[in-house]
Amino acid sequence: MRVVITGGTGLIGSALARELGGAGHDVVILTRDAARAGPLPPGARAAQWDGRTPAGWSALLDGDTAVIHLAGESIASGRWSAARKRRIRESRVESGKGVLAAIRQASARPRVLLQGSAVGIYGPCGDEVVTESHPPGRDFLAQVCVEWEAATAEVESLGVRRAVLRTGIALSGAGGALPRMALPFRLMAGGRLGNGRQWFPWIHIADEVGAIRFLLEREDARGPFNLTAPRPLTNRDFSRALGKALHRPSLAPAPGFALRLVLGEMADALLQGQRAVPHRLLEHGYVFRHPEALGALRDLLD
Repeated sequence: MRVVITGGTGLIGSALARELGGAGHDVVILTRDAARAGPLPPGARAAQWDGRTPAGWSALLDGDTAVIHLAGESIASGRWSAARKRRIRESRVESGKGVLAAIRQASARPRVLLQGSAVGIYGPCGDEVVTESHPPGRDFLAQVCVEWEAATAEVESLGVRRAVLRTGIALSGAGGALPRMALPFRLMAGGRLGNGRQWFPWIHIADEVGAIRFLLEREDARGPFNLTAPRPLTNRDFSRALGKALHRPSLAPAPGFALRLVLGEMADALLQGQRAVPHRLLEHGYVFRHPEALGALRDLLD
């Protein structure tokens, strides 16, 4: 099967391309500059895309194609100025509209669309256990996720199966959040963020990729799925597990006011969280390889 991936050069997309290419699928990574896409995994190739329209790639779609839409500007690479918040939103919503337009134009509809999203859609939820039936929040990230998901919802009326990937914090030794979180611990300066009582909805990159492949292959998988480990931790407990995995103490908290001073509004994404659980993923029969944080961290950091 041909699998077209937007955001295929990012942390999750590149790991997914490697997995699917190794399984014998024809993987096409859509990128703004195909000539400079860099080394791609075996079985993967790049195709040009402007990130907004179906121009140049809608012909790739046919009845034996899947589309995995992960494109979106990183939320963690700088303070959230008004211009940056606009780019965060537009990179997701406008690219989703482009995916929808490409599927409309296709001579034969693809078999499935896996739509990227995040557990941030639920907003701050305190200690409440959050499943896929929880209503959306009202903060900036929640509203971005609502619009991101809505951008491709019409494909369902076109007869295309759609599953929504509400991802937590994907942990990988190759990049993303984990190396940044581990650095203070390596320097003997690690600890909780703020009061540490906020929930931390994490997932090992192997389970992120495994769950996406599982949903790709399950013909009955439709609607939203939380892609998080089944046992979320508070930030305090996760920090302790990280320190234990690195054989370092977890004694140097980062005060909330200091994070807000440095990061501005983006600090709220670190100081508030969701006790999200993968209810529907488990209900469909997915078996996690790394359900416990300490074992997952040791696997990634060894």
